Amino acid sequence: MRIAVIGAGALGGTFATRFAQAGHDVTVTARGAGLAAIRERGIRLEGGFGLGQSHPTALERLTETPDLALVCTKAQDAEAAISDNAAVLDGAAVIVIQNGLDGVETARRLLPGSDCFGALSIIAANYTEPGLVTVTTAAPTYLGRGSGPADQATRRWQTVLAEAVPTQVIDNFVGAQWTKLVVNMLNALPAITGLSVQTVVAQPGLRRIMTLSMREAVRVGLRRGIRFGSMQALGHRRLRVFALLPAWAGQALPLMMRARMGTVPNLGSTLQSVRRGQRTEVDYLNGVVVREARLAGTAAPVNSRLTALVHEVEQRGSFLTAAEVLERFSRSR
Repeated sequence: MRIAVIGAGALGGTFATRFAQAGHDVTVTARGAGLAAIRERGIRLEGGFGLGQSHPTALERLTETPDLALVCTKAQDAEAAISDNAAVLDGAAVIVIQNGLDGVETARRLLPGSDCFGALSIIAANYTEPGLVTVTTAAPTYLGRGSGPADQATRRWQTVLAEAVPTQVIDNFVGAQWTKLVVNMLNALPAITGLSVQTVVAQPGLRRIMTLSMREAVRVGLRRGIRFGSMQALGHRRLRVFALLPAWAGQALPLMMRARMGTVPNLGSTLQSVRRGQRTEVDYLNGVVVREARLAGTAAPVNSRLTALVHEVEQRGSFLTAAEVLERFSRSR
């Protein structure tokens, strides 16, 4: 099968290499140092899925229509990346593997001739350097679309994705996007402090802020009429209970997530972007909670503050200490 991977970063590089190992004809899009490294040395994969090496065709833009395309860019880059490749992408099956809430709808709008799906990947991977990806957690990927039961086409593409990584079909994909959004509240504080997710969760003050951001995201989703999808031991009933808990009790949720990660430092995708000097997708994670709160006629002050602090770190080029973060939150009360 001809498979295109748009965006050969941590997740894109993982999928591209795993598909190549399964015998598919893989093309990736990349730019700059990443493009040069892949053309020269290919993509090297290490960590959770074992050692692997692939030599996909590497282009700035696709030149022919694939059978399947995976959009693996950061959320803020999705529209531009899809638009750049729309002339050959339209008509192909497209799976958007992305954080946030908007990726599948963006693909549908720009590619009216394509069958579009979404995938939520719990794989944790570090883009260690151009052409090298380290998988720190080899977790499942969830495939679906819409708010109803999974359809036949989704099940067909699940069998293809499963050749690369463990993949499950999921009902109520929109609700699952919201569940993943709650999980992605893990990202902001590592990006602000420069610490791994595990280290942040281990610190009581930071863990409390993380818990508050998660609880706020759940409450906003409920105000928006969302029924949360089931994934990674989280579902609608459990998250509804979590939304009612005091902060001290709710901290069991980030502690559970930390335990699932193991001991290899999980940097989170937002921190990785900060370290590379790239714009982060915080506006599509914590920022989208703020947007959805506004649409629900309420506010999301914790996620608003976290969004602002990530942007501050982006602009100043240095991290805040845990004490500085706690002081900023005490001032905002």
